[in-house]
Amino acid sequence: RVNRYLAGLSSAITTAVNEWHWIEDNPVKKVKRLKEPKERVRFLDENERKKLLTACRESKNKDLYLAVVLALSTGARRMEIWSLKWSDVNLEEGILIFEKTKNDQRRSVPISGHALDLLKKKNKKRFLASPLIFPSSVDPSKPFDFRRPFMMALKSSQIKNLRWHDLRHSCASYMVQSGISLKIVGEILGHRDLSVTQRYAHLSPEHLRESISIIDKK
Repeated sequence: RVNRYLAGLSSAITTAVNEWHWIEDNPVKKVKRLKEPKERVRFLDENERKKLLTACRESKNKDLYLAVVLALSTGARRMEIWSLKWSDVNLEEGILIFEKTKNDQRRSVPISGHALDLLKKKNKKRFLASPLIFPSSVDPSKPFDFRRPFMMALKSSQIKNLRWHDLRHSCASYMVQSGISLKIVGEILGHRDLSVTQRYAHLSPEHLRESISIIDKK
């Protein structure tokens, strides 16, 4: 948290230096940041994924299963999924368009197979009074909050230490383990910096093995 405060203060002072010319230098840049722990990367193994999807399918909330499948299929962030509108979906081409993202960059992600089939079925029974795919039952203009049914599904499937954001980690992990390059994974997840995607590199040592093999041959 201290590092976040320093980053915010540094940004404000940089504006004072570059735009307002109040001072000549940013003294905050000289302050050493505290060492931060490595970001937690938790993903569902095959058995956990099966149990969670079964629990979501059996949930009283009829949309939870679709929302979780979309999260696992696209790696999209929580509110990117929950806030999806039908206008963001191209069912013919199999494309989801995320307009409101953390990086404020519009992102298109392909969907196919089971996830696309579920969306097509959902479209046939869509709630016409709201543009949202998952409208709130209280206020249809706002997205539904899946936190409670998701926690109930975790409890039912006896899966511990899992957050909704870990569905994003799970998707990334599955892609890397399937041999998809880190660059493509980063594009799908909407990472601005490849260093963020690099946290999943240990799941695919094949590119390292190939490099060592080349060196060995030389």
